[in-house]
Amino acid sequence: MPRKTFRGLSLARSAVVLAVGALLATLFAVPASAADPVGQITGLGGKCVDVAAASNANGTPVQLYDCNGSGAQSWTVAGDGTLRALGKCLDIVERGTADGSLVQLWDCGGGANQQWVVNSARDIVNPQANKCLDVQNRSTANGTRLQIWTCTGQSNQKWTAAGTSGGGNPPPAGGFVVSESQFNQMFPGRNSFYTYSGLTAALSAYPGFANSGSDTVKRQEAAAFLANVSHETGGLVHVVEQNTANYPHYCDPNQSYGCPAGQAAYYGRGPIQLSWNFNYKAAGDALGINLLADPWRVERESAVAWKTGLWYWNTQNGPGTMTPHNAMVNQAGFGQTIRSINGSLECDGRNPAQVQSRINNYQRFVQILGVGPGNNLYC
Repeated sequence: MPRKTFRGLSLARSAVVLAVGALLATLFAVPASAADPVGQITGLGGKCVDVAAASNANGTPVQLYDCNGSGAQSWTVAGDGTLRALGKCLDIVERGTADGSLVQLWDCGGGANQQWVVNSARDIVNPQANKCLDVQNRSTANGTRLQIWTCTGQSNQKWTAAGTSGGGNPPPAGGFVVSESQFNQMFPGRNSFYTYSGLTAALSAYPGFANSGSDTVKRQEAAAFLANVSHETGGLVHVVEQNTANYPHYCDPNQSYGCPAGQAAYYGRGPIQLSWNFNYKAAGDALGINLLADPWRVERESAVAWKTGLWYWNTQNGPGTMTPHNAMVNQAGFGQTIRSINGSLECDGRNPAQVQSRINNYQRFVQILGVGPGNNLYC
């Protein structure tokens, strides 16, 4: 039987309707029955797939627009592989297959130009054209038309169901902008110590984290934190510092409280690799945990480890001039978070490879979260 491959998805043409419907249902996390709810579908800039003027007339443009919860942004997935709003289908104008063919709302007819597959990379693909649903010119302006385009993997082709289904991801725990599925995608080889539940449990210590500003800013901050964390821990693999020869060097005897847990007890631990007795003291005081006496809690308890990372992110300037949290919320740029974490060793040309590693993580994570990276990535 002849087959055609669509970005890693191989569909038998004789079974295309069933397969498309099943894939849409699976990756939008809904049953493959007629008109199951997806809700809002968000993309670039945290904006929504929207039917212009909430009109259900044939030929109405489908566009990007501020999410508003209206019926013009309420989508359903049907068992025949179509995406529907206002009683009509997402349709490619004139059955086009070329790059730049626009999409519109039209009477549902079951044609190939109304068939869509959602893959694990969060592309919405039209199988006939083997092209992705795409935001024209990568613009986040309200009213920007949607089209199909050769799949590039860029953020203007990434989509998330933001209603009850979450684009194949369950609703984010505790309102966190990163779902567990997205977290797993970011860290496929992570150490089991670094649990998603530990991270979400830690959020209560700093409720402003990834919860300030626009939806885009919230996602950018979460991505920035996790990108730096990934760099510090080798992709959330290392719980403790690997160079044991350094362990005795992290006790500053000039501090009045000394090193009650022992001279070699304050080595790097956790997502930000908390180190030095004075940092364990400050973090413990802020969190209400006696980490000076028991620094090993940072390597025993996932939520405690995550809290120390969030403590640094939200309260410490480090070698920079602002906290990483403020850098993202005030849109100073990802580069300022690098400066605040390790700028004295990496920024201003000191170690460009390390800076680039952090940026690569960040760019990958914002893509997973469906937003752009913003400006000023370098330090």
